[in-house]
Amino acid sequence: MASQRFEMPAPNLLWQMDFKGWVRLGNDAQCHPLTVVDDHSRYDLCLQACADQRGDTVRDRLELTFRRYGLPEAFFVDNGTPWGDPSGERWTRFSVWLLKLGIKVIHSRPYHPQSRGKNERFHRTLKAEVFALRRFRDLAETQHAFDAWREVYNFERPHEALGQQVPASRYRPSLRSMPERLPAPEYDSQEIVRIVPATKAYVSFKGRLWKVPQAFCGERLALRPTSSDHKYGIFFAAHQVATIDLTSGKSVGHVPQQVSAMSPD
Repeated sequence: MASQRFEMPAPNLLWQMDFKGWVRLGNDAQCHPLTVVDDHSRYDLCLQACADQRGDTVRDRLELTFRRYGLPEAFFVDNGTPWGDPSGERWTRFSVWLLKLGIKVIHSRPYHPQSRGKNERFHRTLKAEVFALRRFRDLAETQHAFDAWREVYNFERPHEALGQQVPASRYRPSLRSMPERLPAPEYDSQEIVRIVPATKAYVSFKGRLWKVPQAFCGERLALRPTSSDHKYGIFFAAHQVATIDLTSGKSVGHVPQQVSAMSPD
């Protein structure tokens, strides 16, 4: 697929999320800046000084962001942790959490950081205006600097790609609010439903065990016949996560989202 320049027509249709490269602090700890930028407005929704890049860390920060700004339709991310898996599996516990919230996960092409141009450009600006020739003592001092700079970036700093307007002039919160309880997938009473064991990523069907992505341990999945004889799709709600082939006795992982070849405008 050829690259194409893009910009979403409205806020909250797509948020770009990434970690900026980590920096060493004065107390010798690492700071991993987590950034989330709205594709349409360039509004910075999240700028957090994190101690690591674990999925639980990102989830905690995003919950606060979702409660403040609502939910996006989709996230545009790279293939690294925690939104990607080093083993090559596209599904992670983090991406399953987003699916439950009705948020799509779109991955960029591997080794093409330019496809996440707005976030990369944001990182360059952050480096030049916050980190250049400056060293912070600890995460608290770094976060204080982030909070102050974020206000300037969103509300005072004109953006060339926005016709010299500020990001806040084009952003409004999402109408989709963060639910108090995490939704669970619902299936028709006549469907074939299996619960994946908490410790083994398999489902039982027709006397055999079929492998599913590790991220779905503990979840309920539906097995649905396909148009091909002897094949069944394994679904988490509306999302196909694997395919069963009765003739080969194997299940095959299913790519959840088309890899995007979008490039910055």
